[in-house]
Amino acid sequence: MSNELIKLLDRADAMPAAALLRARTYDLLRLKPGETVVDVGCGAGRAVAELIDRNVTAVGVDVSEEMIKVARQRRPDAGFRVSDACHLPLADHEVAGYRADKVFHELADPAKALTEAVRVLAPGGRIVLIGQDWDTIVIDSDQPALTRTIVHARADLTTNPRAARAYRNLLLDAGFRDVEVEVHVGVFTGETMLVMLTGIAQAAHAAGAITREEYDAWTGEQARRADEDRLFLALPLFVASATK
Repeated sequence: MSNELIKLLDRADAMPAAALLRARTYDLLRLKPGETVVDVGCGAGRAVAELIDRNVTAVGVDVSEEMIKVARQRRPDAGFRVSDACHLPLADHEVAGYRADKVFHELADPAKALTEAVRVLAPGGRIVLIGQDWDTIVIDSDQPALTRTIVHARADLTTNPRAARAYRNLLLDAGFRDVEVEVHVGVFTGETMLVMLTGIAQAAHAAGAITREEYDAWTGEQARRADEDRLFLALPLFVASATK
């Protein structure tokens, strides 16, 4: 994972709307001081640090050794471990909270991950899942048909692109109760997300869904929009919460 990607993630996480949404997920966990929460797919550890600042014990888990290394450097007082969502390094019923932010679309078997969540959660523990539906990315463009092709082509390259719309049923199937789902739409109009749009188009081109000429025309338009403060990207983010 490149330093450029980590910097991009940091910039996105620092946006006020992103901070508010993270805070909402912490509130939904309903943790009491001193209780333990696991943040699955913790990345560079921002959520773990913020949870610790709320006077709870937070454990960060990620499959990326590089991300865990960065997280440990940034917050050496926190507990970070390299592991995946289906094999958590935790004892049965060890945690009162389970949080996974933009993780389940990367999982081939979300149900297996939720079985693991049930194992590590104490009775009455809370789970919060957050993520985008890769088929419903909204991008303003003068080329709507090409935009649809690019968005769907990128979705098809994702392991489980529609996992977020399935959160409710996945949680119910896993035996959770009091399942609730919220939708928060992130709206981006600045140049920060231009890198994301270019990356989506690059993936579509690499997959053979669009030609080089189409890639150049579409990314050129988005770059011009960014320069003229006319870029528009909307990401519907689904937040599901439930009780064991």
